Order: sequence, then structure tokens, then C-alpha cells
Amino acid sequence: MNIVSTVTGARRLRADAERNRRKILDAAADLFATRGIDITLDDVARHAKVGVGTVYRRFTCKQELVDGVFQQHMDDIADAATAALQRADPWEGLVDFIALTCEQMALNRGMGDVFFSDDEGREQIACARERVTPLVEALIARAQDAGALRPDITVNDLFTISRMVESVIDFARPVAPEAWRRYLGLVLDGMRAEGTARTPLTAPSLTDEQVEQAKAACVRK
Repeated sequence: MNIVSTVTGARRLRADAERNRRKILDAAADLFATRGIDITLDDVARHAKVGVGTVYRRFTCKQELVDGVFQQHMDDIADAATAALQRADPWEGLVDFIALTCEQMALNRGMGDVFFSDDEGREQIACARERVTPLVEALIARAQDAGALRPDITVNDLFTISRMVESVIDFARPVAPEAWRRYLGLVLDGMRAEGTARTPLTAPSLTDEQVEQAKAACVRK
């Protein structure tokens, strides 16, 4: 075999390896979005239509795969916080950011799992989270300085509020995927400084039928 053939073969192998890696990441992203991160590498291999060994050669554990899929999502969250700090109205900037994080969880089940679990084995996500936290603190301080946000709200309050809204997202998703916006509006009213305007509720309340359907869906999980 001559040198040209050897180099061509090596390039083909690298290209094949990158295609398989992309297929694995895309398959994992699909499964994480629809089922959350409680899946196995075997599930990913089946969805990607590659051998299990191919997945394990590129990702030694699921945490590495989670890190590879969600690192970009977390970077996008950090970019959104930076953009929110540029809004002329500090309250609107904070609301934009909170709504975006909730929307991400509504669109992708795995985002909630990543938000509310530890970062062990997920170095890229941990780095992105470290970037996000001071930006959220700045959003809070800016809204408080403007007299729009209660002075006793902290970054950990926003974390807990996001977890509350995530529970609403999970409950209402089968019958009213946008219902979380209504309950976020109610929470935002509780966060506003005294004497400020109410937050418009942009989604209707669940009907009796929807509540019963959502309850039935919870039982089937």
C-alpha cells in the first residue's frame, strides 16, 4: 500500500468516525428531548442505528454524552442572560431570561433534568453554569436597583421557582403545553416590588377536563 492510499484511508476513517459521533449526538439529543436523561447508551445506539460498541468507544459513560449534548444549550442560556442585561428595562430583561429558561424546559425534557441535578462528570456543563450564575445575580441586582423586584429575592429563589414551573410543565404538557406561561405570570407577580403593575396572564387556566387528563397521564408514567 502506498503513502497516498494510506493517507486517504486514514482520512476516510476519521470522516466515518466523525459521522458516527454526530449520529450518536443527534440521537441522544432526540431521546433526551422526548424522554429526559434517564436513558441508556444502548437506547442511544438503537436510535442512532449504530453498534453499542461504537457508542462506548466515543462516550465511556452517559454523563459524557449528556455533557456533549447540553453544553451548547447551557452556553445559549448564558448568552441569553448577557442579552437580557442589555435590555433598557431591567424588569423586562429579567422576565425575558426566566421565560426563556422555562421555555427551554418545556421544549426539551432533558433540560429540566440537567438544571436540577448535579454536574458530576459534566465538566462543560459545570463551566457553563459557573458562567451563568453571576449573570443572573446581575439581572437580579439590576431589577432590584430599579425598584421593580422585591429586595429579598436571591438567585436561589429563581432556581427554586424554575423547579416549580418545571413541575407545572411536566404536569400540563400532555394537555396544555403552554399552560406554564400562566403560572409563571402568577409567580412573577409575587416577585414584583410592591406597587408595580400586574403581569398579564397570556395562557388560559386549565379546564376541568384538562386537569383530569393530566392527572391520568401522571398515573400512566
